[in-house]
Amino acid sequence: MGRSGSGASDGWSEFATELGLQIYRLRVAKGLSQEAVAYRAGLTRFTYQRYERGEAQSGAPSNPSLRTLLALSQVLEVPIQELLPQEMPDVTTR
Repeated sequence: MGRSGSGASDGWSEFATELGLQIYRLRVAKGLSQEAVAYRAGLTRFTYQRYERGEAQSGAPSNPSLRTLLALSQVLEVPIQELLPQEMPDVTTR
């Protein structure tokens, strides 16, 4: 069964945090600075830093666009699937 209520929010928060950790790990493995990745991906450094922390500007979990994920995968030279955490939250509403 899927998650509902605050559980779904918790699942998304965990997903966003794991996504941020994966982006961080890949960046460090490539020897790139946050600024370099952000610039190459067409993001501000501030926005990129928030993605690494798994946060949006409002303090909610981050939710990068597909364009942003594709840009990050290209900058980090990995398939987009490698950016995404293994465990996917149920984000459907019931």
